[in-house]
Order: sequence, then structure tokens, then C-alpha cells
Amino acid sequence: MTSVRTAPATVLEPAAPGAVCRALVHYYDDLSRVLADTGQRARTTGFAPAWQLPALTPALERFFEPGGISTRDLGSHHGTPLRFLNLMHNPRTRTTKTLASLMIVARAVAHIRRTGESVMIITPSSANKATALRDAVLRAHETGLVDTEQLRIACIVPATSCHKLWRSPLTDDDVLRARNPLAVLDAAQPLHVKELARSVADREADTLWARHGVRLWHTMDLNNYAVADTARALFERDHLPAVPRVHAHAVSSAFGLLGHFYGQQQHTGREWPDTGARYFLVQHLGTPDMVSSYYHGTFDYRPRWTYRDGLHVQDSDPRFPQRTFAPHEQLDATFYTHAPATSERMNEIIRRQGGGGIVVSLAECVDRYPLVRDLLRPAGVELPSDPRQLREWSLVMAMTGVLNALDRGLLDETEVLVHGSGSYDAGDYQAPQAHQLRPVTGYEDLRDLVHAAAAG
Repeated sequence: MTSVRTAPATVLEPAAPGAVCRALVHYYDDLSRVLADTGQRARTTGFAPAWQLPALTPALERFFEPGGISTRDLGSHHGTPLRFLNLMHNPRTRTTKTLASLMIVARAVAHIRRTGESVMIITPSSANKATALRDAVLRAHETGLVDTEQLRIACIVPATSCHKLWRSPLTDDDVLRARNPLAVLDAAQPLHVKELARSVADREADTLWARHGVRLWHTMDLNNYAVADTARALFERDHLPAVPRVHAHAVSSAFGLLGHFYGQQQHTGREWPDTGARYFLVQHLGTPDMVSSYYHGTFDYRPRWTYRDGLHVQDSDPRFPQRTFAPHEQLDATFYTHAPATSERMNEIIRRQGGGGIVVSLAECVDRYPLVRDLLRPAGVELPSDPRQLREWSLVMAMTGVLNALDRGLLDETEVLVHGSGSYDAGDYQAPQAHQLRPVTGYEDLRDLVHAAAAG
């Protein structure tokens, strides 16, 4: 058995004058109830742990410690107050994926302790989900909740996202790397990683259990993320005034906003103004599907561009960029989901409660960058002076989308709350080296890699 030295408690720098709320610990009882309630309605295929958390011990509190939330006023723009919800308090990930990942892994820990069975998580990812889940698995090892043989993780990511993965002991230690592989699919369509992970989970789970005594858990399920994201609504209930506001978020599938909606409507125990939160989706030109679907009824809508002075420009649709370097540019590889299944549900919520969406370009983000940098600095978010060093653009995208929308008269709200879902730069982490990644070309490669990880 490979042991992992227990890490000291993570020191999280507050991003606001008040202390960071350790949301997963503070709302442990609420989240446990939400989890149990969700489990009663969930229709899970394949193996999944019970919908319950381990007992809240000092070790679990240390494990949950990076799951923090804070808020900060950012002033106003065109008279509309701006507020920031910081969901990025884990210095080992800098993304909101930490909250859901910690709860997912905690469920696996509870199963392992209750049954004595080993578990391997399998997940597709564009990068951040893999980094956060791998960090949560490592934290479970470090805090002594489970050992390295009892809990493992296999991730598959598109080759275009490799530069966004974070190195850790799971990549640097030979034994841990074999048990927790990072598979890379060099395919033209990044979405193939989702199909491949789902196929291996469906077809290999029984064999993996029979041969190696390891349960294979495919965690790519909205319910697994919605429960953790209800913590946003609980925090809002307790720390922000109950006024009408729009929640702005850079989205791929809008899991975070759907989780907030789930929490606010079902589990906050407080009557909210009007019909609930308004939601504002910010996307980029590589995957503008949710905004396109809401305003045009199709995932395939694009404005007509005119090439002028080295840029593509348009002024017919204020929901799309006025200027871009390329009509289909990939601003950030994290946002890779085409035609998300969540779009119809999000459209329904926005039609009923209000909100909308906008698409931003790299050119617009660069134009806004100095202002965004100045606005976020008092909130404890220090963007690099050189935007070329930025590796996670979601927060800058969200801020740019809100500022553009206010300039264009697309938002008329008492308050805008920007969900800070991710921001990191080249100085925050090191990407894995080539030998620490495992290239795969299809089903057989990933199947063999998962079996080798379970046997190791």
C-alpha cells in the first residue's frame, strides 16, 4: 500500500473583508438532507454510492476545508450594483469544481467505509473537473479518510486541454500515477471523451468488479453537481439581502446555475422575491449553443460577419460579439460542450424568472481586461498583468459579458451577482509532463488503462 503524507490544513486567503464561509462544513446538515432527498428521486444507471456523507469528524472537516465561498461588492456600472461570489478558494484548483468534487469523493469514502469495497471514479473532463476530482481524491488520501488502494480515479480529457491540467502527487508518484491515470484523447471532437468514458463505465463495470474487486463509478451526472451547488443558494440566503438580482455565470452546460436554482427553489427555507433568481449565461464563440438556443431556437445560429481591418465585425445582434478575431474562435478549451442537454431546462427557467445571455469574444475580453482586473483586485482576485498568462478565462468571460450587456442595455437589474467559477494563470500551477499522460485512441485503450489502474 502506498501511503500519502497527511497535508497540513490549507490556509485560504479571504477574498473579502469577512472570513470565507467554509460552506461544505457550515452547511453539512443542510447538504446531507438535500443529498438524501435527491437520492430518493435520482434514476441512477450503473454503480453509484448511497446518497449520504460520512460522519462529520475532524478529518472530514479538514477534507472539506477548501470548499469555501465568499462575497464582495465590486461597485457599479451604469448605475447597476455589481457583486462578486467567490467560488475559487481552493489554491490547488482555483475553480468552483472543488465543491462538487469534495462531495462526490465524500460519498465514495462513505461507501468504502460502510462496505469495505474499493472504488474507482471515472470521468470525462475538459480539464477543471479532472483537476478538482483528482485533488479531492488526493485530499481523501492525505487526511486519512481512505488509503490509496481503496480510492482511485481515471480521467479522460481532450488533447486540446492538456495545458490546463494541474500536476500533483497523483501525477508525480509512479504508483499513484498508475492507479490514477490521466488519459488523453487526440480527437477532432472534444465531446468524444464523454462518449468514451460513458461506454467504458457501462461495459466494464461488472468485469472490473469481478476481476479486481473495484467498483467503477461514472460521476458525470447533473445530480452529483446540483447538490453541492445548492450551497451557493444557502450562502446567498444567509449573507446577501433578499433583493431581486441576476446571477451571471460563464457556462458550458450551466450545471452551476441549475444547482443554484435547485437549492433556492427547494431547500433554502426562505421566501424569495418575485419568482426567484434571474440567470444570465455568458458563452464564447466556440460553443455559444445555450445563448443561441434561448434567443433563436436553434443551437446553430450565428450572426453574419463582415471582415474589416483585420477583425470580423457585426452589429445586427447585440447578444453576440461586435468584434472578434475569428467567428468560431476557441477562447477557452474548458467550454467544449455542444448542444447541451441542459439547455431546454435553462431556457424554461429564464423564460419564467428572467435573465438572458450573451456571447463574448477574445477581442472583447482583452479590451475589458484592464477594467476587469481593477474591479476584481479588491475582491482578492489578482489577474496577471499580461492576459497571455491567463489559463482559465471563465471569470474574465463572465465579467466581460456583464459589462457588455450593461453597456448595450441588455440588463436592467437591481443587482448583478457574478459567480466566480474559475480563474488561474500560468504561475499558479504546473501542467503534467508528457510521460505523465496516457494517450488513448479509443475504447480498447481506455478499457485497458482502467483495468491496469484497478489491478495496480
